[in-house]
Amino acid sequence: MAASNGTATGSVQEQEPAPKVAMLSPAPPLLKVKKLSTNAVLPTRGSALAAGYDLSSAVDTVVPARGKALVPTDLSVAVPEGTYARIAPRSGLALKHSIDVGAGVVDADYRGPVGVILFNHSDADFDVRPGDRIAQLIVERIATPEVAEVEDLDATVGGEGGFGSTGM
Repeated sequence: MAASNGTATGSVQEQEPAPKVAMLSPAPPLLKVKKLSTNAVLPTRGSALAAGYDLSSAVDTVVPARGKALVPTDLSVAVPEGTYARIAPRSGLALKHSIDVGAGVVDADYRGPVGVILFNHSDADFDVRPGDRIAQLIVERIATPEVAEVEDLDATVGGEGGFGSTGM
């Protein structure tokens, strides 16, 4: 049976739309970069979804065959609190020229110049020119838990094997 207003009895009443709430998103953290020379190149990302920022050489350098060299970027950086920056290889240099990057960590409180340790695993010298992209800077969140000495650790499936103990 229809109600006098033309709607079926027991129908759901129209509800007013919920009020819109303005969401303020926090400003994205900044990677602050200072050029230390005119040869320095600001780090850039190769694409919108790239994990790392390309680092470029500021000077001419030769990485000797089967050797290593410290390549200056002539940059100083300030990474956001709660993060650190890891200096990582560029896959193209590794594949095409056997160039790898040595250990590189930039702590949030470090303000000195950023250099890149390049290892040359090939039998030919590798020439680096100013502006050449030589590594990438990846900013990662870091956890800094308190250290607690304990008598025993919880047992796990992995146990104490390590170094390939679960297969190659």
